[in-house]
Amino acid sequence: MSKRLFASLFIACVFATPVFAAEHDKPDAKPSADAKAAPAPQEKSVATQHSVTINGHSIAYTATAGTLIIRNEKGEPDASVFYVAYTAGGGKGSENRPVTFLYNGGPGSSSIWLHMGSFAPVRIETASPEATPPPPYRLVPNADSLLDKTDLVFVDAIGTGYSHGIPDEKDKKDKDANPDKRFWGTDQDIDAFGRFVQRYITKYDRWNSPKFLFGESYGTPRSAGLVKWLADNGIACNGVVLLSSILNYAEHLPGLDINYVNYLPSYAAIAWYHDKLPNKPATLEPFLTQVRDFARGDYQVALSKGAALADAERDAVAEKLHMYTGLGVQYLKDANLRVNPSRFRKELLRGEHLTMGRYDARFEGVDSDAAGENPETDPSDTAISGAFTAAFNDYLVRELHYSSDVPYKVSAGAIRVWDWKHKVPGSMRPVPLPIMVDDLGYAMRENPHLKVLSANGWFDLATPFFATEYDLAHLGLDAKLRNNVSFTYYPSGHMVYLNVDALKQFKRDLAKFYDSAALQ
Repeated sequence: MSKRLFASLFIACVFATPVFAAEHDKPDAKPSADAKAAPAPQEKSVATQHSVTINGHSIAYTATAGTLIIRNEKGEPDASVFYVAYTAGGGKGSENRPVTFLYNGGPGSSSIWLHMGSFAPVRIETASPEATPPPPYRLVPNADSLLDKTDLVFVDAIGTGYSHGIPDEKDKKDKDANPDKRFWGTDQDIDAFGRFVQRYITKYDRWNSPKFLFGESYGTPRSAGLVKWLADNGIACNGVVLLSSILNYAEHLPGLDINYVNYLPSYAAIAWYHDKLPNKPATLEPFLTQVRDFARGDYQVALSKGAALADAERDAVAEKLHMYTGLGVQYLKDANLRVNPSRFRKELLRGEHLTMGRYDARFEGVDSDAAGENPETDPSDTAISGAFTAAFNDYLVRELHYSSDVPYKVSAGAIRVWDWKHKVPGSMRPVPLPIMVDDLGYAMRENPHLKVLSANGWFDLATPFFATEYDLAHLGLDAKLRNNVSFTYYPSGHMVYLNVDALKQFKRDLAKFYDSAALQ
């Protein structure tokens, strides 16, 4: 879910069982009579023809499921990357259609979530924000697809879907080696995606097409680094869509007061949705403006004082927090005015013996222990995972005619061994966590035509919108470039598109964004 952030947000088709070039014998050794050289890894694809109706117009398109080989600096096959591309047109001028590369996050998530839930020509129906019933599931034509504005390429990170690393010489000497792992790191991942984009636009003659990146959750720091990587390699992008962003992991370290400040407006939005505010305002957005001002003002000042905070000031802040979050005054005092997202998910609906989702707090769950401190599960995750996984696997075989002897990997165990270090532009040494704001700011200053759209769900507790606002306010842009960044907000969670009304509005907003960025 973008997914999975630690699974947000913020998750296709032909698999070729990898066969690798045999190691060369020593020059003076004779090959055995029955030795057979294994063929080099091959690129595979299956194309099928379809149509979809968008805005009353029928659009014919080709769906291509396949793999591309990316190579290392020596020209050797390095990885096989799985993708599903949807391309319309095919006639004169079609090579100049915009093309968008879409991916989820994790790190270690496939692109299944964006693919089946958002802007592909088909999408899965769910019961959001209720739990989706068991199969059979329904895939329906997506009248809100982006295919009328851009071709779409859904890309699976290495180790997910059918994407996999190709063993190098070191791997071949270790029977337990996992060739995917050398791609499991902030900068390693960006480099792999960059090489995939290079290969795709070369193979399919898309160098002159307007180019967009669309990442969800961990896909947003990937996009921030990738847009700079591409620019450094002669590939300018027109636009970047950041859905449910996390651009500075350093702000999310446990124990930092900035965490509580960043989450407060999300708590207020969620309490408003669940009717837990003492004096619920009629509309959400003007109310959140007040909460933002309090969060960066009196609340942040109070937290900064620590143990030096006077009792009267503590009482006043607790009362205000109660008005903005619906949590009890005494509970807030007992928590030292600091409530993390997990405790908030457990506490707000405790009186009803309910918990809330992390990715989307509209979803409600039930724990075995109503008196516990933290939720036992994330209902916004469990409510949809089975539906997405089953429907996508069925779609691959039935509609895209892509089959495999191995399972499609919805997620990998990458997050457990991820190399989080990142070399920030201009720095001598890498920083220990992905801090990607400088990468995006650098790319926008180098390319003053680059447009960025930040899309946010009000009820997302994985990537709070207020933290995104803060990060994008620190891109280091000149005043004349600041209008290149725009924000949109929706009554949904990390996966904005799970709310069908939000999906429709999101599409309208994206249509305007693409018209602005592609037709400059």
